[in-house]
Amino acid sequence: MLDTTPPPIDIMLANNNSLVLSAMSEIFERDKRFSLVATSATAEGFLGAVMRVPVKVCVVSWELPALGAAKLIEVLREQENAPRFVVYGDEAGDVPRLAMQAGAAGFAPRSGEVEGLLETCVDVAKGKMVFPFIDVRTVQHSPLQTLSRKERAILEALSKGMSNRELSKELQISTNTVKFHLSNIYEKLSVRNRAQAIAYYYSAKSSSD
Repeated sequence: MLDTTPPPIDIMLANNNSLVLSAMSEIFERDKRFSLVATSATAEGFLGAVMRVPVKVCVVSWELPALGAAKLIEVLREQENAPRFVVYGDEAGDVPRLAMQAGAAGFAPRSGEVEGLLETCVDVAKGKMVFPFIDVRTVQHSPLQTLSRKERAILEALSKGMSNRELSKELQISTNTVKFHLSNIYEKLSVRNRAQAIAYYYSAKSSSD
């Protein structure tokens, strides 16, 4: 009989509070849906760990020293096979919106139930976006602002009619990496192909001129 149990989700945790980090580690280690790979109390230590051992999901506190979660997400989302981030923090104020704007895939409030955090991580690992209610009109004026620097460079080059091979040569990355970035661009702009992405780029550019 075939075992249909999905493989555990590789996960890393980063929290500046050692007690919270210890408690979260125990929670994830007890849950067979997850495989806890590493933990860190700083953004720098976490960055080093995740660069060495890629994982599916990262749970990070918003106030993580010294870079902060927003900068950490920005740095790592430039990488191929970048992890998906769940920000763990206070729901009050602007944190959920800022986390979404930074590129996180989910937000879990400190005041929430433990099971809510676990389910958020499961959903994020499946490719879902999980946030409390946010008026998306306040997140950014244009989805172009959600693109990383490399993604914006690729979109601009794409608008000049470059093929994947030409993009690879121009940006000195592999064609597979080009395809990975294009997939992210399409998802962020809610388009299906390069023609729609180019049309979106010129439409947004003309409206901002």
